[in-house]
Amino acid sequence: MIACKDKSEKESNVETTTGDSTQAVDRKKDSLLKIKYIQDSIKSAKRKDSVLLKTTQNILTLLKNKNYLAFANYIHPVEGIRFSPYGFIDTVHDIKLSKQKFMNQVREPAQDMIIWGEFDGTGDPIKMTLNNYMQRFVYDVDFVKPEKRSVNEFIGGGNSLNNLESVYKNCDFTESHFPGFDKKYGGMDWRSLRLVFKIRDRKFLLVGIVHDEWTI
Repeated sequence: MIACKDKSEKESNVETTTGDSTQAVDRKKDSLLKIKYIQDSIKSAKRKDSVLLKTTQNILTLLKNKNYLAFANYIHPVEGIRFSPYGFIDTVHDIKLSKQKFMNQVREPAQDMIIWGEFDGTGDPIKMTLNNYMQRFVYDVDFVKPEKRSVNEFIGGGNSLNNLESVYKNCDFTESHFPGFDKKYGGMDWRSLRLVFKIRDRKFLLVGIVHDEWTI
């Protein structure tokens, strides 16, 4: 004896099957959209990293050549730029200059003596002209050709607290790094230079330069 299903039961099964099929298609579409979003995000991040690395190289070339007036074009016109001689950023004592004040100092034949902070170890004031500071606490080694360079990742680190990310929220940074120069120091002569950027009018502009080295 063959049992037959009634019409309503057949229609119910068809609807269930169709519903399951539609949900499966929707899930597949969602998965494809998520994959595309991830792929697009990766491409966008790579493009940003490429721009940051190129901008960094341009800036470091200007610093190497001591072309400070051209360098000033990269300073954020509203926030200015903060100079930190060591990895810990002192928001109270680190010198912050507007683009115009920086350019005025560069043009000044007899530059002002500025206290940029304190020397590590001795606590003596870092009292220097802008030019002298740039040569000692910005471009003191050949950062145009570092052994390592990164985007938004720290490489060098010592005893001092690294508070860059808490001070410069929603900013990007690059780090150019040398792990050391003389083997007898066992890496204690390492150097890093971090350039901190903020976007304005679709351009990456400098809001901070953090020089870092081994500290006591």
